[in-house]
Amino acid sequence: MPRDEWVAPEPVAEEQQGEVLDEAGLRPRSLEDFVGQRELKDRLGIMLDAASARNQAADHLLFAGPPGLGKTTLAAIVAAELGAQMYPTSGPAIEKPGDLASILSSLERGDVLFIDEIHRLPRIVEEVLYPAMEDLQIDVIIGTGPAARSIRFDLEPFTLVGATTRMGLITGPLRDRFGFNFRLEFYGADDLELIVTRAAAILGVEISKSGAGEIARRSRGTPRIANRLLRRVQDFAEVRGDGTINQQTAADGLALFGIDELGLDMVDRRLLENLCGNFSGGPVGLKTLAISVAEPTETVEDVIEPFLIQQGLLLRTSQGRVATPAAWRHVGLQPPDDAPDGPESSVFS
Repeated sequence: MPRDEWVAPEPVAEEQQGEVLDEAGLRPRSLEDFVGQRELKDRLGIMLDAASARNQAADHLLFAGPPGLGKTTLAAIVAAELGAQMYPTSGPAIEKPGDLASILSSLERGDVLFIDEIHRLPRIVEEVLYPAMEDLQIDVIIGTGPAARSIRFDLEPFTLVGATTRMGLITGPLRDRFGFNFRLEFYGADDLELIVTRAAAILGVEISKSGAGEIARRSRGTPRIANRLLRRVQDFAEVRGDGTINQQTAADGLALFGIDELGLDMVDRRLLENLCGNFSGGPVGLKTLAISVAEPTETVEDVIEPFLIQQGLLLRTSQGRVATPAAWRHVGLQPPDDAPDGPESSVFS
């Protein structure tokens, strides 16, 4: 197919019409439609097919990786593939053991419980989860003081799907109780191009292959960002153009919204500018670097840094964060002779 051949939008089902303005409307609903993460798909598909054939609940699943790579989407796909109902919640929302006991006791046979940011479960709640995952039982304390007593309740077989952006914060006992652990990796440009093309078809946007490729190349290896950038380029194309998206339209629209050719936004560039200009390229501590861009340390460590490291712009060392020669050049500065080398090529190019 020629690079600039137009990709015609596919028909959109009527039930999808009301969802196109919602992020969930762009999410794949089956494992077959899920793009990328091939090893995960192969292994997960075998587990789900086997569970369905045995008419049993699937093993508990744990997905780890940076935000926006598809952990929540995979949880919904697991429920859909099993023909089960999914009940979503999050670690911070479950404050007391009673909260978790109430959720677990309401699950029916084969249901999927999805806990996002599972590493943020309080330890006392986590203790209740252990027997539930292993023995399908929970212990509930009735009464207080000397009259308190423990009652054990049986649970229906269920599948727990946990998602985390910080695998290292999950305790060993909890991690070991999952039957399948997998870390989602950043996506390549080809997979992101397919994701953008699919999203454009759902949104009814006419987009060329080169236009989809330009958006994919600047999406930081993340489907959520790719879908968000597509919406912004769609706005630009409708207001400043004829509504169609080619490579030039995509480049102009992304530039207007502050996304450069590597996919860096204003915060990313400000971090590199401060690191190179104010701190002579480092090493600089995480807290100092986070203060310099007025962002929480968790945001810098979990959202900003992974992509900069993948791009070969930043190094994490025992002394602190260090800018590579590529980072100096990207912000328009000459790197010093003693700047540490980093990978010059991008995995997304």
